[in-house]
Amino acid sequence: MQLYLIRHTSVSVPRGTCYGWTDVPVSNNFEIEAEACRRQLCGLQFDRVYTSPLTRARKLADYCGYPDALMEPRMKEMHMGDWEMQRFDEIKDPQLKEYYENYLDSPTRNGESFQDLYRRVASFIEELKATLSPDASVAVFCHGGPIICAMVYGGLIPLEQGYANIPDYASVTKVEI
Repeated sequence: MQLYLIRHTSVSVPRGTCYGWTDVPVSNNFEIEAEACRRQLCGLQFDRVYTSPLTRARKLADYCGYPDALMEPRMKEMHMGDWEMQRFDEIKDPQLKEYYENYLDSPTRNGESFQDLYRRVASFIEELKATLSPDASVAVFCHGGPIICAMVYGGLIPLEQGYANIPDYASVTKVEI
């Protein structure tokens, strides 16, 4: 199966802000970035198209010609819990140190760990494998975290190197499953 993971365009939040599940607005560069993304998808045919339910992913799916993309909540970004919309350098929670030291297994306060996110994304991919033919082509408009998880699942990168491989905004990442 060919899995095309499309990361949303840049967002209008201060750099260093946790915005995982928060429905933040896209930046003023949306149309420029979205058009570049649309061109990357030009000529590709998909058996199914999915989108995260968050606006930043849905808006890009619409722009790229997929207004009827299927909503898939498992492809939302990592849930940052109580840290949502706080700048990392301003979080006073003592759990932040533990998260930095072991983000794979340590969850954000009232949120998820990276392993939680991975399990969520893997369950979606497993469902695709069970319901689609091996030669299917699937597009998913989503976020950096789920794309990293799909890359790990597809054997492109080791889990421990996930955040070192976060894709650019409005980029298309192909993973063979």
